Amino acid sequence: MQTTPLQFSRIASIDIVRGLVMVIMALDHVRELIHVDSLTQDPTNLGTTTPAIFFTRWITHLCAPIFVFLAGTSAFLSAARSGDTQASRRFLISRGVWLLILEFTVVNFGIWFDIRFGVLLFQVIAAIGIGLVVLGLAIRVPAGVLGVAGLAIACLHNLLPPNVPLFSVNAIPLGTDTTLLIGYPPVPWLAIMLMGYGFGTLLQKTEDRAGLLLKLGAICLLAFTALRSVNGYGDPAPWSTQQDALFSVMSFLNVSKYPPSLQFDLLMLGIMFLLLSAAERMKGLIPRIVMVYGKVPLFYYLLHWYVIHLALFAVLFIQGFSTADFLFGFRFGRPEAPSGLPLAGVYLVWMGVVCVMYPLCRWYSRYKEEHRQNLWLRYI
Repeated sequence: MQTTPLQFSRIASIDIVRGLVMVIMALDHVRELIHVDSLTQDPTNLGTTTPAIFFTRWITHLCAPIFVFLAGTSAFLSAARSGDTQASRRFLISRGVWLLILEFTVVNFGIWFDIRFGVLLFQVIAAIGIGLVVLGLAIRVPAGVLGVAGLAIACLHNLLPPNVPLFSVNAIPLGTDTTLLIGYPPVPWLAIMLMGYGFGTLLQKTEDRAGLLLKLGAICLLAFTALRSVNGYGDPAPWSTQQDALFSVMSFLNVSKYPPSLQFDLLMLGIMFLLLSAAERMKGLIPRIVMVYGKVPLFYYLLHWYVIHLALFAVLFIQGFSTADFLFGFRFGRPEAPSGLPLAGVYLVWMGVVCVMYPLCRWYSRYKEEHRQNLWLRYI
């Protein structure tokens, strides 16, 4: 079925914010693999963490919901530009399946470096893959309806008891040697993608994007503050007064990501809307640099795991370990003996990883622009 295509140019603010969260995301992954205490301590456990470690982890909570939400928005804009419903359906479904394949091969190996694939981790790429397949199958449903459905799921899923399949974190044995870990339960993350898809209709109808985004951000953050301040509905982990004001703030902000609670969604998406509003007015060198990452997010995501792992190996060799000491799987290659870097070292490695990724992303972005006739490039 052919429809009249809507005229949408690429929205720079989306690329800027997506690029920003890709850069921030690498910080969390460097911390997970290289921080000296990452294998033994939870950075959000207020009983053992420090403010620096807590906020290093907390700021990266922004990444997945923004990545998923904007994937839904980009899917809407792509379908609107195409105007070909059947072609959009085929692309969304095929790309969703491709993302699932990448998650359980390239991404999982990049995380664990385990050639036996003893653990298959269902994370953000798989969640986006499922979401794209659903959007492809539901392509004829009005985007606004899908957005409302996503909003309803986000608002209501905290009414369910814990451990409901598809709504909660789970471990599923696959034979005797492999376990599937559902780190990103499909339905709550699908809700975020559906909201992002429906959000595309608002972008279509408004000329003052910055003003709309500012209002949406304010609404989300006010709703979060109202619910959180009274320990109301929407998060299984209530906050409490701690030993000092800073730790009390940390408790207030320590919302549940696995699965994403309503309060988590309101806080993270509220910040996202404010970032998008600010990005609408950004000009100059810094946003242009950040956009380089945001234009090729999947390329960045796939490659950055391997760059971080190479950095980890370099750290281990410098610390005197050999390949015989490396233990893969849940240890990422870290030996039994103490290893890794303090938080300051994590930040240095992170900056190095981001710098290494910049010319690679710039090259690939230019390659895509110069070879638009190669349809396979749309899949990475």
